[in-house]
Amino acid sequence: MPEQIPPAERLLNLVIALVHTPGRMTKEQIRRTVAGYADAASDDAFERMFERDKDTLRDLGIPVSTVTAVGHGDDIGYRIDQDAYALPPIDLTSGELAALSLAAEFWQDRSVRTETSRALTKLRAVGDDGEATELVSGLAPAVRAGGDAFRPLLDAVQDRQRVRFTYRAANTGEVRERVVEPWRLVARRGGWILVGRDVDRAASRSFRLSRIEGRVRTDGPAGSFDLPEPELVESALRTWEVGQQRAAVLALRPERAEVLRARGEALPPDPTRAPDRDLFRVHYRSTWELAEEVVTYGDAVLVVDPPELRAEVIRLLRTAAALGQADIGDHPDNNSSEGTDG
Repeated sequence: MPEQIPPAERLLNLVIALVHTPGRMTKEQIRRTVAGYADAASDDAFERMFERDKDTLRDLGIPVSTVTAVGHGDDIGYRIDQDAYALPPIDLTSGELAALSLAAEFWQDRSVRTETSRALTKLRAVGDDGEATELVSGLAPAVRAGGDAFRPLLDAVQDRQRVRFTYRAANTGEVRERVVEPWRLVARRGGWILVGRDVDRAASRSFRLSRIEGRVRTDGPAGSFDLPEPELVESALRTWEVGQQRAAVLALRPERAEVLRARGEALPPDPTRAPDRDLFRVHYRSTWELAEEVVTYGDAVLVVDPPELRAEVIRLLRTAAALGQADIGDHPDNNSSEGTDG
């Protein structure tokens, strides 16, 4: 049995067909020639599918026009007015293109990197690119990729569709399945956060994507919940930001770890604890989160306090070192048949 075409792909197929039709397309022609509509099990199912897709395109600002045949008012067809659909000429300055280039760095997760790179290439083709690269030289948003969870959650947010995933709590380490109505994906403190309603707890919650384990699965149909008022989403974000604040003392190499410096508080030098380094107090919610961030800076950051944070950083470094040794041992150049048991 052939695999069904996803709704988003069906919508794109419909747009392409209605844009390129020389006159108009009737419902019968759409059902017969546009990929995705043959999946409808009956005439009624096709009617519902097409009407829903047509309304969705109009909600997105795509002008789907109704065209009747001359002398036959009941002979209805559809097309997209290309003059109304086409974008006006784009004229970007170097500064505007540089800002878009920097913003695109937020979307370098492997699941959406192709789309953002293609879009940026097209914009550069019409913009004044001479100074754009220089304007953002040395700047890069420090936001880690969302991993395999990013794309399915982004789709679920757009489709208003419940999701299920296994999550490891930051404070307790508890691992359990969560059923969530996803509201928004936001970048916070070097990573991606999902804000939504935890169905089992019947309350708003925030989830860091890096703590999602395994695959994100959809749960139920699209459009299964209504988005809350923006104030409720902002309140959930503020709750996540405040959390149970703690403070760490970090020793930073001069002119290194600028992100930690920006959000930290400079402390007086202490040659006895951190010679030739700058001391900063940095607030954090989760030992596990801050340890992951500190490790990315390598020898530029040392943990002075608290001991549990230092222990977690050492554990992560030892794990990474062990993985590196395993990779070296598995390399074909390091394997030999001598001294083995066959």
